[in-house]
Amino acid sequence: MPRSAWSSPSGVLAPMPVMTARSRTEEHRASTPLELFFDLCFVVAVAQAGARLVHAVTEGHALTGVGSYAAVFFAIWWAWVNFSWFASAYDTDDPLYRVVTLVQITGVLVLAAGVPRAFDGGDWTVVVIGYVVMRLALTSQWLRAAHCTRGGERRVALRYAVGITVVQLGWIAMLLLPADSRGARTAVFVVLALAELSVPALAERDRSTSWHPHHIGERYGLFTIIVLGETIAAATVAVQEAVYEHDALGELLPIAAGGLLIVFSAWWIYFAVPIHDYLRGSREAFIWGYGHFLIFGSAAAIGAGIEVAVEEAVGKAHVSDTVAAAAVTIPSALFLLTVWALHARHFKRDLAEQLPLPVAALAILACTFAGGWGVFAAGLVAAAAVTVGVLLSRRPAVAG
Repeated sequence: MPRSAWSSPSGVLAPMPVMTARSRTEEHRASTPLELFFDLCFVVAVAQAGARLVHAVTEGHALTGVGSYAAVFFAIWWAWVNFSWFASAYDTDDPLYRVVTLVQITGVLVLAAGVPRAFDGGDWTVVVIGYVVMRLALTSQWLRAAHCTRGGERRVALRYAVGITVVQLGWIAMLLLPADSRGARTAVFVVLALAELSVPALAERDRSTSWHPHHIGERYGLFTIIVLGETIAAATVAVQEAVYEHDALGELLPIAAGGLLIVFSAWWIYFAVPIHDYLRGSREAFIWGYGHFLIFGSAAAIGAGIEVAVEEAVGKAHVSDTVAAAAVTIPSALFLLTVWALHARHFKRDLAEQLPLPVAALAILACTFAGGWGVFAAGLVAAAAVTVGVLLSRRPAVAG
């Protein structure tokens, strides 16, 4: 076994590190290899959700598919968010911490395995089991933090542990509802999702955890990159299969070009500003962090939408070209608008710099009605928004 931070100089294993809060001003704080591995495994579940969304839309069940996609993505996103913020405050990277994190990864893989049954038959059993595994594993981390701390910090950790456990009992109880009672299950899901979202606010009502602004900004940025990468991969496979099976290169080139422009623009817009300078307090951080449900979800849905557009172009989808275009333009517009609202607008100097992203989002929605050329038109609009933003940012600052 290679020597590590938890080995003594003599090679004998040292006692486990005490899990106390890390400093918010720690220098050179960066994502660990375990966190990157964690992200990569979570994207497996994102890919499964995207694939089932494609199937639902192409079969003419867009509304049902979007609802199921939002529910599955909430489970993936919320488990990822909670791990990332806990790690920012308490990452010890010792054997016990690593093993518990690997258990959380196992949970998301179980969740991913249950996605097809959830989408196709409304059977959420496997999804819930995977989700509960992830959440209870994180609960054990909070209990460890509580054991190693005192005073207000210990109370916060215990509140997290109790809150998470109570909500997991709710998810398990939801499975007892009849499978055909979709309305009741939807209502219970909404209540439990709101309960999940309320746990951090209640736990940290009088004391904030010691998360690291630069580390959190990097974590969210890296997951955005991985989700956009999965979007490109899914779209590439769709175009490849369509060309191989249907020899429809002429119909597919505008979709591929427009899709690439959208994804490239999404990356550019997201990383145009250093967000850690904005994350100064818990209020800003909570709004920004929760809002990433829409950013991550829409980024992944862009790839699913490109797949739908490809299948419609080669005659495999039971939808119109307008619906196929909307599958790309709606998540693309949502991504731009949400990134502007949560991220970019805080760094704009005047109205001229504020307008390009909201206007581009509206223009991309209008591209829906361009039919088969809608994706390509949306790509051009996104690229134009980036170009305008770059030109405006190079203006000299006005004195006074």
